[in-house]
Amino acid sequence: MSATRVGGDGVGRARVARVRIEDVAEKAGVSMKTVSRVLNHEPNVSDRTRKRVEAVVEKLRYRPLPSARVLAGRRSYLVAMLFDNPSGNYLIEIQMGMLDACQSQHYNLMLVPLVHGSKGLVAKVEALVLQAQLDGVLLTPPLTDDAALLRRLAELGVPWSSVSAMERNRKVGVVVDEFGAVCAMMKHLVALGHRRIAHISGHAAHGASGWRLAGYREGLRRAGLADDPALVVAGEFSYESGHAAANTLLDLAHPPTAIFAANDDMAAGAICAICERGLSVPADISVCGFDDTPIAHQVYPPLTTVRQPTRDMGRLAALELLKEIREPGRGGIVDVPYALQLRRSTGPAARD
Repeated sequence: MSATRVGGDGVGRARVARVRIEDVAEKAGVSMKTVSRVLNHEPNVSDRTRKRVEAVVEKLRYRPLPSARVLAGRRSYLVAMLFDNPSGNYLIEIQMGMLDACQSQHYNLMLVPLVHGSKGLVAKVEALVLQAQLDGVLLTPPLTDDAALLRRLAELGVPWSSVSAMERNRKVGVVVDEFGAVCAMMKHLVALGHRRIAHISGHAAHGASGWRLAGYREGLRRAGLADDPALVVAGEFSYESGHAAANTLLDLAHPPTAIFAANDDMAAGAICAICERGLSVPADISVCGFDDTPIAHQVYPPLTTVRQPTRDMGRLAALELLKEIREPGRGGIVDVPYALQLRRSTGPAARD
């Protein structure tokens, strides 16, 4: 251990010697190569040895220098999350899950906001990949289904993992049975006596919008109810668009008794629009959403919604990407379960 003086205040500060990989190897009784394999989550290390090395790493608080890791593995240990989604609650949950996974695997995560459909988007991502030497990218809707972007990533040989990609683009990432989830939600509303059920759809570029609209229509069909085009209003997955769409539905000569919004932010906007008119949720109109993000608990009444484990989805998408980076072909699609969260925003249909 050595000491040095820092600054001009005459106060001496001790500088602790950095723990080296050699120290970890010696303490664990293994080679430096074995320590490196454990840190990089590589195969061909027994569980017993891996646990022993990990225990020593934790005890010594060893943290590898990024520059040394890059030189040793020819990787940057940096991945990027690419996003363009107006639903802040959804993105934060996805982001936190991805951060959890990256930190657990000693990777860094870069956040990259983009505008889907904008001119030069693909070129911007390509420049980012080359300049930052990204090991891979994490795609969120609607970028998960940007054909030009996916094609260019493939040409560059850059691994990617997607959250809720359309079926034709599923390679590595996570998905939820959104169609089945909405059918289940529609069954819940029909069981409460609702016959005029409206839908606030999401952005047309999102695969989720199509699945949730299809689930809504299938739910009507199963209940023997007519599919009234006037009861479907397009939103943008934002609170503001949900508020505007609900006002359009409330202006109908024969408004709905229930509204299913394609995400929680739009459902919250719909509740606000209903209350502004002096109506009550759910006594006059029931409202439900999708995602079970924090806003579902923050609005009043608490929102009935479909819970997709958003944070877990971000974590699993990142873990699958890291598998693909280390061993091409190892990463895959993880199908995560959904669950209906029945709360106070839905109730028996009001009498006409």
